[in-house]
Order: sequence, then structure tokens, then C-alpha cells
Amino acid sequence: MASTRQFADRTDAGERLGEALLERGIHAELVLAIPRGGLPLGRAVADALEAPLDVVVAKKIGAPGNPEYAVGAVASDGSVWRNERAISGTRTDEGYFQERRETEAENARQKAARYRGGRSAPELTDKTVVVVDDGVATGSTVRACLSQLQQSDATRIVLAVPVGPPDTIADLEAQVDAVVCLETPPGFSGVGQFYADFGQVSDEDAMAYLES
Repeated sequence: MASTRQFADRTDAGERLGEALLERGIHAELVLAIPRGGLPLGRAVADALEAPLDVVVAKKIGAPGNPEYAVGAVASDGSVWRNERAISGTRTDEGYFQERRETEAENARQKAARYRGGRSAPELTDKTVVVVDDGVATGSTVRACLSQLQQSDATRIVLAVPVGPPDTIADLEAQVDAVVCLETPPGFSGVGQFYADFGQVSDEDAMAYLES
């Protein structure tokens, strides 16, 4: 683990991501952060790229009796990612999945509206969009967010995260035009292990980054 970068906090990780994007010649017309933890990084990336910051929101679909275990995720527009292995392993029936999909899609819509504070969703047509989160493990919510963006008229979609396991990052590369990930350690056990400070971000603090 000594060779793995340890980020001081989410802002530090975002600043390093911004530097990495610029080093790769990636510029964007829009940065979309995934709340809540993605907002501190998104702010730093947006500032580095001199681009506006907004959000893209998805909610996890938890397994029956185990809501923390994702059998899928759904974005605010209803775009869904299904974890077929988890669905099979937990014997999640289709009726349950679709019921939770509708509920969590509505929760995601409400969260997006609350974060935007009455602003309309940004226009994506013909834009290069950078999607930012504070890291991925299984990447369930990221996958749902990317599914939503794939259905837009964005010219290019780039995913930027500080850290993720190699297999998840490889899977995500198939969903976007480019992935910028600073660390892909084989011994990955959780995003928080790569941060000195990985405290929870409140909705109020996260929304404040949109006003900066």
C-alpha cells in the first residue's frame, strides 16, 4: 500500500484529477459531479478546466433484505444498470426490481431538482462532458449515470475518478470515450482507504460547491 497515492481529502483528489485531465489534453464544456461525495472533486475539476459544474444523480437499488448490497442502480431519468450476477445470487425477482427502480428513480429526480435549486438541467448537445466521483468500487451509481449520459447528444463523455479496482475501471472504459483514473490498485478494498480524510459530505455542504 506504500506505493499507492494517499489523497489528503476530496478537494486534494479533485485538484490532482484536474491536473491529470489537463495533462492529457482533455478540456470540457461541462463537469457533472455525482452527489454527494463527488461535489468537492467536481468543484476542483471544474475550476481547473474553467467549465461550469452541475450534477448527475443516480440511486442504488438494494437487494431484498440487504439495501446496502446493490442489485442495480437507476438515474434520475430512469436509465438503469442491472447487476445480473447480484440479481441471480440474491434471487431478486423482477417485480421487486421494477418497483425499487421506480421508487429510486423518483428519489434521484427529487435529489437532482433539490441540488439545482430550480435551475433547469444543463444542455449536453455537442458538448464534451466530464463526469466526476470520489472513487468507484462496484461502480453501480456511476454506471447508471453513464447510461443516462449515453442517451444524450453529448459529443464526448469522460469519466474522471481518483481510484477504483482494475476490473471495474476496465468495465467502465467500455461505457465512455475515456477514463482518467489516478490509481487502480490490485489490493482495492474500499474507496475510503485512499483518503486521509474521507468524512461524509452533507447535502448542504455538497450543494455549496455548486454555488462557488
